[in-house]
Amino acid sequence: MAEFRILIVDDEAAQREMAGGFLRKQGFDVALAGSGAEALALLRREPVDLLLTDQRMPGISGLDLLAGARAMNPELPVIVMTAYGNVESAVAAMKAGATDYLAKPVDLDTLLHLVRKAHERQSLLVENRELKERLRSRYRLEGIVAESGKMQEVLSVVHRVAPSTATVLIRGESGTGKELIAQAIHYQSPRAEHPLVKVNCAALPEMLLESELFGHVRGAFTGATADKAGRFEAAHGGTIFLDEIGDVAPGVQAKLLRVLQQREFERVGSNRPVKVDVRVVAATNQDLEAAVRDKGFREDLYFRLNVVPIHIPPLRERREDIAPLAEVFLKKYAAENEKPVRGLTREARHALLTYEYPGNVRELENAMERAVVLARGEVIDVDDLPLAFHDAAGGPAPPQPPDSLPAQIEALERRLIEDALRRAEGVQTRAADLLGIGERALRYKLRKLGLKGEAEGRPEAARG
Repeated sequence: MAEFRILIVDDEAAQREMAGGFLRKQGFDVALAGSGAEALALLRREPVDLLLTDQRMPGISGLDLLAGARAMNPELPVIVMTAYGNVESAVAAMKAGATDYLAKPVDLDTLLHLVRKAHERQSLLVENRELKERLRSRYRLEGIVAESGKMQEVLSVVHRVAPSTATVLIRGESGTGKELIAQAIHYQSPRAEHPLVKVNCAALPEMLLESELFGHVRGAFTGATADKAGRFEAAHGGTIFLDEIGDVAPGVQAKLLRVLQQREFERVGSNRPVKVDVRVVAATNQDLEAAVRDKGFREDLYFRLNVVPIHIPPLRERREDIAPLAEVFLKKYAAENEKPVRGLTREARHALLTYEYPGNVRELENAMERAVVLARGEVIDVDDLPLAFHDAAGGPAPPQPPDSLPAQIEALERRLIEDALRRAEGVQTRAADLLGIGERALRYKLRKLGLKGEAEGRPEAARG
């Protein structure tokens, strides 16, 4: 426990030496001071994890020391030692911001209990701080792949809107990364220390969604056996992410409009307004303008949500992002599955770059996870990718300089296959045996090179 440093302040030398010696034996790092002035000077020089101070001291009192120490470090836990039975002193210490108090003469078992409690609290604070820092790091703008100009434009808007309180509406096809952008907005904003609460509006029927968002009171409906706070209350001070906002029923739309306009709502079954300070980020893959025209979505709510629109382009429109995204997913799933996969064949890369991605980034991630799991060696080939990618692999290959190594390898491969097909009289199964590869692999190479097995499918060839 040497990393947990305790400062004991008492004008009575015997008291501070006794407490200090005891805590050192328990494994703590202890510093001693005989006055409030000496303690403040030490606090300015070096970090301390816990302050244990007597309340009554000449000069700077324990409460004055508490105020000075907290001015330097608002999170510093402070235990104030008070005269035995002096309830007024204990109350005054707690009102002044003390974490706890300890009656004198000091009971060592009680002292150890309070110190350990403060140590546990500090450990939780450190873990919480580290977790939030990891979240910020994970969702920082630099952590989002954006090689394409279109995604760089998206991140430019994110960077500018994040510090504001403006409502954001994120548009884009399913799987483009709308939730990731919402998280980036929150963790780059002044609200990052507060909750980011996510709600999938399409996952719940109207009544349950209303209760989930706004909470309910006991007896509001069958099964409401107790009061329950909703997601908006849980997000107070932070951000609420309303995914699939286009699927919200008209009744809930009216309540959402009130929250956006007045920053208040009522729980289901209650008429008492609840005030909240929440930033709203919404997302949809639907055509909200068409829904407004068809009277399926409130026009006033649409305008309230669409203060800052962000459109995320589909992956097929930002192909510069495909290769770096694939690399990120490859490294991620290779590490998770403890596999030595380190790259892609030229053919696999070509398949990834030419595929249309109806499922966007989510589909690419799933394809890379599958490929890593199924890969037999250190390099992913086309056969490791889902079947949907194989047709893309058979399309036109990216042009190569004639003297490049890939071009020379392709020319050699072409000559070997043509020779095998001649020897096999055009029968692909025989040619594959001669080449020492599978028939499926040969068919893929024939498509890639624009070759044909002349006798493929003829009865006489099959008999031969």
